[in-house]
Amino acid sequence: MIDENKQINNTSQQLGEPTEVKQAMKSDFPAQTNFNESGSEVTEQVAAQTNISGDTAVNSENSVAATEKTGVETAALAELTQQIESVKTQLEERSTQYMRIAADFENYRKRTSKEKEDLELQVKRNTILELLPVVDNFERARSHLKPQSDGEMTMHKSYQGVYKQLVDSLKRLGVSPMRPEGQEFDPNLHEAVMREPTDEHPEGTVLEELVRGYYLGDRVLRHAMVKVAAPKEDTPFAPEDQSSSASS
Repeated sequence: MIDENKQINNTSQQLGEPTEVKQAMKSDFPAQTNFNESGSEVTEQVAAQTNISGDTAVNSENSVAATEKTGVETAALAELTQQIESVKTQLEERSTQYMRIAADFENYRKRTSKEKEDLELQVKRNTILELLPVVDNFERARSHLKPQSDGEMTMHKSYQGVYKQLVDSLKRLGVSPMRPEGQEFDPNLHEAVMREPTDEHPEGTVLEELVRGYYLGDRVLRHAMVKVAAPKEDTPFAPEDQSSSASS
């Protein structure tokens, strides 16, 4: 700028221009400077408006993006909630199924255990029933045989020892004999094979045990064959006319 002024001054001096013209030309440069400054302000205003418009567009885009993000998150949350409910339903179904299976298994275990016990008891019962006639024969022999000599007594003691060993084995298996004499007849325990008229005992009283009965635990292993008291019949009297005619 200083060089241009110098050139202008020199040119003016050479041309012989008045000093006023020089001053007027000098005064034009500030106007140009103001024009440049005004252009800068306009440019700044346009840039500011452009920035505001850009910010508005960015804010709009951000708002749309946030809305879309919120919608996606809501859909994802709804899907997760639905999956959780489905898992809960499946868990409840599996729990119910497990409890049902556990109950069925417990019933099966109890049933098989009961069947096993019944089978073992039935096998034991059948085996002991096969041995009871042997015990009956020992008891008959003891009641009928009366040893006289030392040899007979030795033989008697020998088989009585075998009989005692057999009875002890049955006791360990849970076998116990019935003692029905003097008791009232019970069809669940006794089997009446004889009736004896008597007035010494009430009707239905067991007078004698003919074949011994046995228990296996608290169950009847074999019913006792017994003789039961019956009412004694009165002797009928002859009619008076028949007695009078017989006397005549």
